[in-house]
Amino acid sequence: MSPGPSPREPSRERLGNPFLRYLLATRPAFLSITLAGCLLGFATALADGVPFDRVRAAVTLLLAVLAHAGINVLNDYCDHLNGSDARNTQRIYPYTGGSRFIQNGVLTPRQTLGFAVALFAATLAGGLSLLGAAGVGLFWIGLAGLAIGWAYSASPLRLNSRGAGEVSVAAGFLLVVAGADFVQRGAFAPLPWVAGVSYALLVASLLYINQFPDRAADRASGKLHWVARLQPDVAAWGYGLMLLLAALTLLGGVLGGMLPLAALIALAALLPAMAAWRQLRRFAAMPEHLAPAIRRTVLAAHAQPLLLAAILLLSADNS
Repeated sequence: MSPGPSPREPSRERLGNPFLRYLLATRPAFLSITLAGCLLGFATALADGVPFDRVRAAVTLLLAVLAHAGINVLNDYCDHLNGSDARNTQRIYPYTGGSRFIQNGVLTPRQTLGFAVALFAATLAGGLSLLGAAGVGLFWIGLAGLAIGWAYSASPLRLNSRGAGEVSVAAGFLLVVAGADFVQRGAFAPLPWVAGVSYALLVASLLYINQFPDRAADRASGKLHWVARLQPDVAAWGYGLMLLLAALTLLGGVLGGMLPLAALIALAALLPAMAAWRQLRRFAAMPEHLAPAIRRTVLAAHAQPLLLAAILLLSADNS
């Protein structure tokens, strides 16, 4: 039986302002990860000598946030349908267990779905306005990103329930970097894809660790991601594997000559994630103790793209 909302969770009484209610329904604390990816995409374009267009950059940031917000809200609606958020008694709010807006009566399921559709529509409309300036390639990047975001939660694909959630998240956030670069450059280039892989894997690792507190509810609801399929102590090694891949892809970019040698400094962002992995291995079967590890993962997923963006810009200025 659910213990009921904690004082930190949203309630309709505290969110009487409709604007604030809908803003918080997007889980804005997580949207900054998308902004960090956009900044990395801008940096890859600048590192290649592309002139910076401030207006395009501002529109890119807005559309990326709208897309991420729509995906968050849609995920809440889908987790209402499958019952996982309602069943979740081990959640660590605000990191896991959804926004709690439906469960706590702040928004109805119909309002939540309508809001998600509105956010997707606004993203599509804004993206179409950029096509004339950036080029038709942006259409395919944006369409792929929205399709991944929809398919992650929604039927019939429900990718996260089928064990493809981490791949979906990594692909989606890699598209954030590539899309931000494309809007500035107006063409496809290899650098944003090479620079963005490590960041995308770290964002996927955040999804992965967040699934440990939700594991019991997800298993009961048929959300059979890898954390739900494996025993907790075995699943903990999956987090370490993603950290290893994040480090190796960054190293590969340097060894392949695509990234400057100084890019290895961005490996320092993995230090809090390594500490998080130690905590995860210790508390995988006691997820109520994982809040510090989740916070460290959030830090790593922000710090790595910001560090790498700064390094790319400094290396371009010195060349």
